[in-house]
Amino acid sequence: MAPSRLSVFKRRTPDDGQQETAEETTKEGYLTKQFIFRDLPPAEIERIAKMTRMVTTRKGKIFYVPGETGEVLFLLKTGRVELYRLTADGKKLVTDIVGPGTFFGDMACIGQNMHESFAEAAQDSLICVMSRHDIQNLMLDKPVVALRILEAVGQRLVETTTRLEETTFKGTHARVASLLLRLAVFQRSQFVVEGYSHQDLAYMLGTYRETVTNALDHLKQAALIEVGRKRVVLLQPDGVRAMAEADESPHKMLSAPSSK
Repeated sequence: MAPSRLSVFKRRTPDDGQQETAEETTKEGYLTKQFIFRDLPPAEIERIAKMTRMVTTRKGKIFYVPGETGEVLFLLKTGRVELYRLTADGKKLVTDIVGPGTFFGDMACIGQNMHESFAEAAQDSLICVMSRHDIQNLMLDKPVVALRILEAVGQRLVETTTRLEETTFKGTHARVASLLLRLAVFQRSQFVVEGYSHQDLAYMLGTYRETVTNALDHLKQAALIEVGRKRVVLLQPDGVRAMAEADESPHKMLSAPSSK
């Protein structure tokens, strides 16, 4: 039986893996940096801070499960969260891995749906939690917040469509290259993908770890990337991009018959 939201978000001891953080200044400072709340006056940020609860969720903690009732919005301050579904045969399909500054949750009014998804902390994470009632009131009071939420949801829809197209029309090497480009962060004069195992990448692509490893080896042999433990350096980003745009799928073999 799925635990209720109260059992998930009530005050806990450190041993439970999740506890509330009461410092309002920490909460306000974070909210100010959130894309959807940027440029709001201090008084508004203070009001939003009073609507939210901030919880610390330890690595491996599943804090949202299918069957949860009600609607809630999560805003990730620090850490990384894995969103996934389980197939009928128990196979794990990661739908997204989100990082700091991302909002997600189960809230139909802003196009977010997690009815069939689990949310698990892939790293120790600090998360702000807002209710449907508070989000709706905020969107009515501050249309600019509603607009920014719609912009973010629209961008995610574009990204989801792109991934579907890649799954349908591109081969494994191209899909792995595309994923590396999406995950790469520019640091110390190079693009780096850090913190993801081969299995993590496989989950995100809905394929096998061995398949991802073979694709990474192919890119490495082409001198496009450097591979370490949970770390991939894009030595030639343009080359990786060219690989991502290549059509190596069987679909390219299915050309229309020529008329004679």
